[in-house]
Amino acid sequence: MVVGAFPMAKLLYLGIRQVSKPLANRIKEAARRSEFFKTYICLPPAQLYHWVEMRTKMRIMGFNAAAVKPLNEGAAAELGAELLGEGIIFMTACSCLMLEYWRHQLQHRRKEKERRVAREELQGEVGHLGLALEELQAQVHAAVPTQLALEELRAQLQEVRAVLCLQDLPPASPAEPESEE
Repeated sequence: MVVGAFPMAKLLYLGIRQVSKPLANRIKEAARRSEFFKTYICLPPAQLYHWVEMRTKMRIMGFNAAAVKPLNEGAAAELGAELLGEGIIFMTACSCLMLEYWRHQLQHRRKEKERRVAREELQGEVGHLGLALEELQAQVHAAVPTQLALEELRAQLQEVRAVLCLQDLPPASPAEPESEE
């Protein structure tokens, strides 16, 4: 039993997505341990996210959120690390989707090119056959007068043969009467 080609690209994408989660977890751990990473990479997005989330919740509940208290450093570092991890997973998934789209477009362009080449070959063959047909028609038209002349010559030849045959025949002898009586 023959099965179609194994989709290696899809398996590779699945592997990348599976590896991205542990990778994101390691990056989150590094973000929690590194002071630079925590201060400049994790805290600003976490504080911004917290500020937008709290203002949105307050407006939905009908309160005026004039000032939102920032998160403490530990909670902000944790939230920033989570956001970073989710961002990495999201970016990995988006890149896999983009690669799949690119691969599909490349395949579509290749098939379209093959169709175009086949169509051009067929058009060229039709043109070649048209020229051959015109050439054959010209030969037929050229052969028709020759054919008519040949038929005319045959008819004349038969007339000449008929005349010659009449001249070559011995004169007919009169029939002798039968004497049976």
